[in-house]
Amino acid sequence: DALARPGTLRQAGMGLTPPTPLAPAAAAVLLTLVDGETTLFLPLGWAMARDWVGFHCGTVPVAAAQGAGFVLADGLPDLAALDAGSDEAPDASATVILQVASLGTGRRLRLSGPGLRVAARLDVAGLPEDFPVAWAANHALFPRGVDLLLCCGTTLAALPRSVRVKA
Repeated sequence: DALARPGTLRQAGMGLTPPTPLAPAAAAVLLTLVDGETTLFLPLGWAMARDWVGFHCGTVPVAAAQGAGFVLADGLPDLAALDAGSDEAPDASATVILQVASLGTGRRLRLSGPGLRVAARLDVAGLPEDFPVAWAANHALFPRGVDLLLCCGTTLAALPRSVRVKA
């Protein structure tokens, strides 16, 4: 539902106790979307999370974000360096699961596009200052491009590649 309603805050992962620094919402996304047939990149130094994900999702994280189907990050990776899919297979693109400092407070973003009857707003802390520029470049690739799932604690919001973002 989060991808169908961009920028809408949703709750996920209540009752989950993943190892630090993995947020419950990010853990719930991983448990839902990642399995032994998907490729996942985790940040270096997340050994406990790596073991937890391997046990619960049945996947062995890959060494590089480039080429991974899912990228878990605590800082926005270079979206242009990730797999954007192809015109024939846009669904082969990467999905970034980004843990941010806050959802519901922070910098206000204005969202428009598919899934939004009227422009919506999303307040988020933890994105780089140039995020709207990076997102515009990603959006310009549509139907190719990267999808972004923002997670903080047990809250998540989605920014599919089809959505336009302005500060």
